[in-house]
Amino acid sequence: MFTHFDFRRRRTIFTLHPGEHLVTAENVIIATVLGSCVGVAMWDREREVGGLNHFMLPGSINTKAYYLSDSGKYGMYAMELLINDFLKGGSRRRNLVAKVFGGGSVIRGTDGLPANRAIPDSNIDFAFAYLETEGIPVERSNVGGNHGRKIIYFPREFRVLVKPISGGLITSVVKEETEHLEKISHANPGHGEITLFTKP
Repeated sequence: MFTHFDFRRRRTIFTLHPGEHLVTAENVIIATVLGSCVGVAMWDREREVGGLNHFMLPGSINTKAYYLSDSGKYGMYAMELLINDFLKGGSRRRNLVAKVFGGGSVIRGTDGLPANRAIPDSNIDFAFAYLETEGIPVERSNVGGNHGRKIIYFPREFRVLVKPISGGLITSVVKEETEHLEKISHANPGHGEITLFTKP
């Protein structure tokens, strides 16, 4: 997590990378850049506490290795980390609301067209299904498409600014996501298969 002070906005900005999350009651900004990844912004409407995560894959829930994983890069664990931090701080689940972002098809094939949408679509489906199962309403979303997104989240206000990014600007996002996908595969030898979440 990278932190710096924004003199124009006069607030500290916490920038999340894949697998990271933050829950805070401070008057700060949480930022991240999403390609095929998904970020869920959550808010406690009673305590005015906000949080954001950034995950890369729903995760393979069909292998023992997944349950042993402590990687926030997986959606299931990333959501549990986020919600648990709210609950540990005194939030009640019934007061939580969410906004969902990301899941863009940013990886291009050799023909220059968007590659397989399986991963971004699976991330989107997982996020909505998980929140529905947990009884956490989604107030707004900005997902899908063929572009990335820069997310600027004001957690005290539950306000999110979304800036579409494409072209050359998306290159670094694709590089970071690809590198992290490779790390996930190497970290689970013998369990390289990824089971994508699909709606029943």
